[in-house]
Amino acid sequence: MLIYEDLISGDELLSDSYECKELFNGCLWEVDGKWVVKENRGVFNIGANPSAEVGEDDNEAVDDGETVKVVDIVDNFRLQEQPAYDKKQFVAWVKRYIKTLVTKLEADKAVQFKKNVEAATKFLMSKMSELQFFVGESMHDDGATVMAYYKDGATDPSFFYFAHGLKGVKC
Repeated sequence: MLIYEDLISGDELLSDSYECKELFNGCLWEVDGKWVVKENRGVFNIGANPSAEVGEDDNEAVDDGETVKVVDIVDNFRLQEQPAYDKKQFVAWVKRYIKTLVTKLEADKAVQFKKNVEAATKFLMSKMSELQFFVGESMHDDGATVMAYYKDGATDPSFFYFAHGLKGVKC
């Protein structure tokens, strides 16, 4: 299995268990997420310090019986939602991200990225009012931003990643 990490922050953002559709000559990946129901589990008492813990059965999980609905990609990779960008903020972020990312890429990949990133950025800007923005768990200022939107009529979100900013790590 491959886990895709952000080249800049090192945050885990995706895995190869999700099918990626390449856009703009591989500059952007589009990945379909799904709303899933997750059981909301209570606190586990592992019995590490019995004198400090209260309860009759020290090794049982407390189950409050509730479930929550989450988007699989957001939940699995602990993505943190950010306030929406306006076009000016988005352009400023993209310029900074491109400048930082290009320094981390091999020469041929940097050329390929620079060749396709303008078209990919224009595409994203055309969807600006529909996008939700997420960052990795560390919330690194210069790291990747993952963008989500709902295709016409879809009930599950799709996510966009700048593919050149991801590094596959075997686990």
